[in-house]
Order: sequence, then C-alpha cells, then structure tokens
Amino acid sequence: MNLVDRLDLSKFAVHFACFTRAGRFLPFLEARSIPVTPYTIKRFYEPHALKEQWRLANDIRRHRIDIVHSYNFYGNFFAVPAARFARAPVVVASIRSMSAMYTPLQRRAHRYVCRLADCILTNADAIRQSLIAEGYEAEKITVIPNGIDVASFRGTAEGGQRFRREFAFPADAPIVAVVARLGAVKGIEYFLEAAGGLVQRFPHARFAIVGGGTFVNNGRSTPRDYRRELEAMAQRLGLGERVVFTGARNDVADVLSQVVVSVLPSLSEGVPNTVLESMAAGVPVVATRVGGIPEAVEDGESGLLVPARDPAALARAIGRLLEDHDLARRLGQAGRRRVAQHFNLEHSVRQTEALYGRLLERGYATARWPSRRRRERVSREVTR
Repeated sequence: MNLVDRLDLSKFAVHFACFTRAGRFLPFLEARSIPVTPYTIKRFYEPHALKEQWRLANDIRRHRIDIVHSYNFYGNFFAVPAARFARAPVVVASIRSMSAMYTPLQRRAHRYVCRLADCILTNADAIRQSLIAEGYEAEKITVIPNGIDVASFRGTAEGGQRFRREFAFPADAPIVAVVARLGAVKGIEYFLEAAGGLVQRFPHARFAIVGGGTFVNNGRSTPRDYRRELEAMAQRLGLGERVVFTGARNDVADVLSQVVVSVLPSLSEGVPNTVLESMAAGVPVVATRVGGIPEAVEDGESGLLVPARDPAALARAIGRLLEDHDLARRLGQAGRRRVAQHFNLEHSVRQTEALYGRLLERGYATARWPSRRRRERVSREVTR
C-alpha cells in the first residue's frame, strides 16, 4: 500500500488484484480510484482456482498490463503462471519471508513457479542468500529494503492515553509490547515466558500483545486456536491482568507512544515492518537474531538482539532496558536515525520504480506487447 501510494502516477497506472475485496486498506484504494478486482478461491487444487487464474490471465491481456507484481507464496503461486500465460512483458515475484515457515512441498512448488518470473524481489539480503542456497537463480534476485515513513509514527498524547484507559494500564506503568500478528512463527510463547520471569523484579510493568489473528494451521485437520493457547499460558505463568491481548489496531503510532520496550521474539523473519515501525517511533527494540532482523537492528547500537527460543536471554535484555533508562533512550534515538537513513520509504519506492523501468526495457525488447513499445504510461497489477 505504501508503494502504491507513492508511485509516480504520471508513469504508472495501477490495477490491484486480491483474493478478498475487503479489509482496512480498501477505502485507501477507493479514495484514489484504483481498480480492485477479487479472484476468490478456497483451495489452489480445486478446478475453480484454475478458472480464476484463467480469468486473471484474460484480465492481464484485456487491460494490456505491462508489469505483474505479486507478493509472497499464495500471491506468487496464483499470479505468476497466469501472467506468464498472458505473456505480460514483466513478471515480478516478491518473497518477503524466510522459507522456514513453509512446508518442503510448498518450498519446491514456490521455487518452480518463481522460475517463470523475470525478477525475484526481496527485502533482505538474508532472504536472498537463503533463496540462492535453495537453488534460485542469483542473477534474478534483487534486494530493496522495506521503506518506512518515519513522520507517520509520531503518536499523539491523547491517543496514547486513550490506549492506556482502554486496557486499564496505570498511568505510571511501563508497557512492554510485542507488535505482531498472532502466528506460531512469531514465538510469542517465549515472550510470555520472559514476562513471567520479569514480574517480580518489575511489579509495575505491564505486557501487551498487539496484533490480530487467532487460528494457525500446522497441517492439522483442525487449526490451532493460538490465541487461546497463549491466554491459557499467561494464566499458568501467573501473569493475570499484567498481560493483555489487544487484537488488531489501527492506532499503532499511538500505542507505540506508550511502549517503553518493543519486543519481537520471532523464530523466522525477513525484515519485519513492526521492528522498523518501533524504531521509527523511537522505541528501543529487543528482537531475535534471525533472518534479516540483524540488517535492521545493530546489536548494542540501535537495539538489542538475542537468540531465538531463549526466554531467559529475552528477559535479560528486556530487564536491562527497564532498568537503564539512559540506554533505552540512546537505543531508541539511534533506531529512529537508522530507519530514517537506511529504510526511507521514498528511497524504497524510487528504487522499485527504477527496477520496473529496467525490467520494462528488457521486456519490451521481446516485443510481447509490440504495439505499446512507445507508450509513456505503463500499468501494473499487484496481487497479494
């Protein structure tokens, strides 16, 4: 959405494709008169999914789309073959997470599908290296880091106080938060274990898990109710009212304005936006040393890194920041500067536009859309 919002509309006309035409981003697209087309499927192996892929291919041809850019496993698996069948001049597949979250079959299928793309776009060098190790073509992979609008993460005092009142946090209670969707790969149970080891040392501290999601599917016939498991675990650890699950929020900047330590205990990551957003808000970060996180957080300089699946190390790092306010302030300020310098949204968008331009020159050379070589405006289809 940030990319779409910042694209140079004198050069790019955007069409947006999705699996469900709903959600908090829809008004954003409607306000900008961006066409949104749903391709509704339940399972990829049903005949209806093939019909929807055929419809996408027809729409690419009908609208004479020049660039098809899809995102992550499901978007890539659905859109890349359709785009190639439609002979779109440029096909870009984004991979923004490490492959550990997928099954071996999914990884093989993803690799096969992505061979059809002209470019694999990632947001972290760690992802690039892991893809090369899996057999992806190195020359096809481009890394463009995530971009963050630092100015948008200045929360308001009123919004922050409203968040405290909503969950009955005392005015002087330091809040330690995980900002992430509820998924098993986020390692939230390790955060709860760490919190359980901190409550005696910091009796006034409160812990918040900010993010949506309830069920996770680990290949079982019945998905796990992950949120209920975490809530039961919090009770067993004696956290009681000291921990809250806020659900999905649209006021993350206001929430972060009240947070003293932002924690991401993930087991696998690319470069997570939640870490960059916390840094942009000036909140000191404690995160696991996995995937592309070390590319964003310099340990001891702009945050603290700990091993994954190590609640004791997590507790020590959180406790260090709760005790040493000067250290927390220095890390928060350094994190904000690092995001502004190295993860600038405008720079990320301009890099992506330049990539589109290079790929289009090469794509037009194959004359897939010969009648439009000289056309100044190009279209782009985004599938999530």
